[in-house]
Amino acid sequence: MDSTLKQSVKHQRKLLTHLLGGTLADLAIELAPLMNDSDQLNKHLVKAIQDLPYCKYLYVLDSSGKQISATVKHGGAKLEDIGRDRSSRPYMKNMFIPRNGIDFELSSAYISSNKKRPSVTGIQLIRGENNERLGFLGVDYDLRELPREDKMYEEPRQWRQIKGDPAIRSGLFLQQRVESQMDTKLEDVMTILEELMLEHGVYHCQIHYSSSRVTVWHVDDPYTYRILTMDELSDTEICLAYPRREYFERNIVPKKDICNVFKQFSALRFADETVYLRSGSLNLVNGFIGLNFSCDGTHYLTYDEFLSRGLDFWFGASMSDESKPSDNTTSKDALNMSHLDEVLEEIAQRGCLEVNQFISQLDAGKKPAPLDKLEEDERQYIHNELKSVMAVYEGGVCSI
Repeated sequence: MDSTLKQSVKHQRKLLTHLLGGTLADLAIELAPLMNDSDQLNKHLVKAIQDLPYCKYLYVLDSSGKQISATVKHGGAKLEDIGRDRSSRPYMKNMFIPRNGIDFELSSAYISSNKKRPSVTGIQLIRGENNERLGFLGVDYDLRELPREDKMYEEPRQWRQIKGDPAIRSGLFLQQRVESQMDTKLEDVMTILEELMLEHGVYHCQIHYSSSRVTVWHVDDPYTYRILTMDELSDTEICLAYPRREYFERNIVPKKDICNVFKQFSALRFADETVYLRSGSLNLVNGFIGLNFSCDGTHYLTYDEFLSRGLDFWFGASMSDESKPSDNTTSKDALNMSHLDEVLEEIAQRGCLEVNQFISQLDAGKKPAPLDKLEEDERQYIHNELKSVMAVYEGGVCSI
């Protein structure tokens, strides 16, 4: 979970603990004299739940975590739960450990077994006259019914990278980009899309290059999206179907950078036949770019950071320089590509940790098996391919 989201959840839990803890502490004091009389416990719980509007279920456990009361709810009680052992439930795991006077615990959220809804449980320690542990007061809450601060957390602005489907990645070296219908008319499509965003109120778009479609969101109807296929995208008159709108006041992407983003998308689409951009998105309001590559690695970053990176960053210097003659490069036509692709596939199947180890050894000038029998130019080709994939897929970092 992102740190900003964690902070928001932590803040909400703190508010709920403050709201619920005091009330349950008072109730626990009232219940202490009744711990040996289940009938009196049940009567008191039935009365007490009327003053607990957010409570779903209310029950009492003995000092070992076994239920000694009915499970009381608004409108009734479940006597069949008496004797139920709750000691191993996740919300009880910290209650048997001395915690320097902390007698209340609010559990992590979980999906309830009965209603299949997000829920939390509050556990209040019940103490005797000598401060000994007599038992526990348990209260179940439905998260949907609990009050909370009505504020949405802020999405973090840092670069995020998300791993994709391992099955796609394992066969990466066996695939090659197939020219799509959109690829053949990409410049015209990007021009139309830029016009829709600049002059016609489209503030978010997702471009699916391989399937030749674009999904757009409009400021007049932000809760729905519209799908544009090549039939619409190849017709300039599509702009007539969208009303003229001033550049949306919440947009933070400068007008001039829309075209620059699309140009960078196109460069990533055509830079390599194996590792290439499969889809890209641009949101003018939050300024975020989304990128999904053929290896199924996904990146989210701000538009300005995206534009500050060239092809060297995404694919390594060899990609942007591959059209330049060099004494250290060899044409693919001169290599046994069928054999090298088999070697690449075999290495990829080992997982990204071993791929990174291969790259490190090759960086150090070593010749790891099964590359020790290859010629220098063949090893260099595999070295470049492995670095390109790892750089795009997860920035060179792997935890597998």
